[in-house]
Amino acid sequence: MGKIAFLFSGQGAQYVGMGKDLFENIDVCKNVFKDADEVLDFSISNMCFEGPEEDLNKTENTQPAILTTSIAALRALEGFGIKPDIAAGLSLGEYSALVCSGVMEFKEAVSLVKKRGKYMQEAVPEGIGTMAAILGLDYVKVEKICADSSSFGIVETSNMNCPGQVVIGGEIEAVKAACKLAKERGARRAIELSVSGPFHTSMLKPAAEKLEGELNKLSLKEFSIPVVTNVTGEVIEKLDNVKPYLKRQVMSTVLFEKSINTMIEAGADTFVEIGPGKVLSGFVRKIDRKALILNVQDIKSLNSTVEELKNR
Repeated sequence: MGKIAFLFSGQGAQYVGMGKDLFENIDVCKNVFKDADEVLDFSISNMCFEGPEEDLNKTENTQPAILTTSIAALRALEGFGIKPDIAAGLSLGEYSALVCSGVMEFKEAVSLVKKRGKYMQEAVPEGIGTMAAILGLDYVKVEKICADSSSFGIVETSNMNCPGQVVIGGEIEAVKAACKLAKERGARRAIELSVSGPFHTSMLKPAAEKLEGELNKLSLKEFSIPVVTNVTGEVIEKLDNVKPYLKRQVMSTVLFEKSINTMIEAGADTFVEIGPGKVLSGFVRKIDRKALILNVQDIKSLNSTVEELKNR
């Protein structure tokens, strides 16, 4: 039997109402939300369950909200005795993966990602940077397009999600120029994303430097399971690498496809997406058509995933 990999949602997966039925029906989930409210000193649980959407979509709220919902869903799954053999997350989701592996305490992580969100938001004033998804071209072509558009300003690859989907980020003018060039060079689509900044590009260096100060205060524990980092797409070899990777992660390309391939090479054939949405499930489907892909974001998906895993 193959291994089970847990994948944790990243920013953009949030929706009003997430985590609500887990909170209402499972004590261990309720406790996760209560811990988050206490640490953050405001009700992130109310924001998850009731909105308003525009508050939930502010990066400094989105990040702790998704982390909290993800860990609540994780604890629900663990209640059935289901544990992963390996874990990873998309950007912010990497913090959930580190909590899952016991490296970070949830309370410390939720406080940290609130600050991470704030620093990312502040690094580039609104109206200066953006991101776009380029569909239907490979990485090499997209990297060349970024290089060829650099006379308009900063534009870099920020997410390599799955075959035929690369996200770019940078200064608005340069991103627009790269989108135009991508279409000329055969991209199926080039879609500007509604984000508040050019995340995972060199423009986020000020955020990375502030985050480093916070990371240095953390005490980390040894891995109970391997975690794959976005920065290299490989398993984090040593505990000492965690903080430098988390600093770099904010301003470097998210190597998600490579991360999934690393997990497949390690023997994973079952992927459980934990937290709001099913974005990562879609990426995995494009990377490995044979994989069993499940998700846990509410009671219904929890029950069907548990059923599926017990029968495997």
